[in-house]
Amino acid sequence: MIIVGIDFGDARTGLAVCDRLEMMASEAGCIKANGYKKALAAVAEKVKELGAELIVVGNPVNMDGTCGWRSEKCIAFAKDLAEATGIPTETYDERLTTVSAHRILSDNNVRGKKRKETVDALSARLILEDYMRRKQNLADMGPK
Repeated sequence: MIIVGIDFGDARTGLAVCDRLEMMASEAGCIKANGYKKALAAVAEKVKELGAELIVVGNPVNMDGTCGWRSEKCIAFAKDLAEATGIPTETYDERLTTVSAHRILSDNNVRGKKRKETVDALSARLILEDYMRRKQNLADMGPK
């Protein structure tokens, strides 16, 4: 199944996509849109273009497990995206993915404008990879 991972942000929204076998995720770019409705329309168009069969939107849950205003906004975005596309959409706990993305970029000496342009798509890829890993682990633990 083709799954699209999303790191939703106010200014930039990163996207990632996996192959049909759900073995590998790759970055699928970053959408820059001013305003919620513009971002929603642009992301909806892009996920359809990518052939998404499932959309996974990162949910920035607080470290104590509670949902803050940012989490609520991402949950609303996921719901609105499902309605706009007709594609099943889930949210997925993305705690610390942006921190991890920045660490990866630092380790690879990516700085300045290049970092700003890639961090959101990398975050989306990390969300999607973690989602796929968890899905596979759950399948491996299934009934025997």
